[in-house]
Amino acid sequence: MDGVTPVRRGRSGRTVLGGLLALVLAAAVTTPLTVTGPIAGRPGAVLEDVPGPEVGAPCPLDRRYVDERADGLREDVLTAWRRLRAEAGKQRVWLCLNDGKRSRAQQQREFTDAVSRFGTRELARRYVLPPEQSMHVTGIAVDVQPFDSAVWVERNGRALGWCRRYENEYWHFEYAASHVADGCPALLPNP
Repeated sequence: MDGVTPVRRGRSGRTVLGGLLALVLAAAVTTPLTVTGPIAGRPGAVLEDVPGPEVGAPCPLDRRYVDERADGLREDVLTAWRRLRAEAGKQRVWLCLNDGKRSRAQQQREFTDAVSRFGTRELARRYVLPPEQSMHVTGIAVDVQPFDSAVWVERNGRALGWCRRYENEYWHFEYAASHVADGCPALLPNP
């Protein structure tokens, strides 16, 4: 040979099958995980373990914030989020989803970081809840930015099931269909 590697003219069935398997696995890894409900005979995903996006595109209104995809929100909450965003859009208001769904592990990182920043678990809990108490983990909470957009949600969201929950977090909203008829619960001082 003169330094040229010979090329095989035919592929065995095993090589073709291996290539197809690699393509299927690559597609599975890059396809976003969605929770669609139970499938008979298969275990369902545990919503609390489904991760949300780690980051999003910059918010077009204020680049200090991001606009995440709403991946991982509970199905009814995702529908309600899309409806809320559409209603806001009709009034020329843009809602950036700064934080939505988080897994237990993502929420634990947030809480651990807050404990480091504030020095104690008690102080950290004023701003970030541990995973077992966070509504972000259950897929029913969103953080809306910037400020004017969050104010719009506070004024208009109840009609669509969205309520602000904490006095010290103007951006944090939780969804429940019952809010439409029952109204929003009283604001809590902090998480």
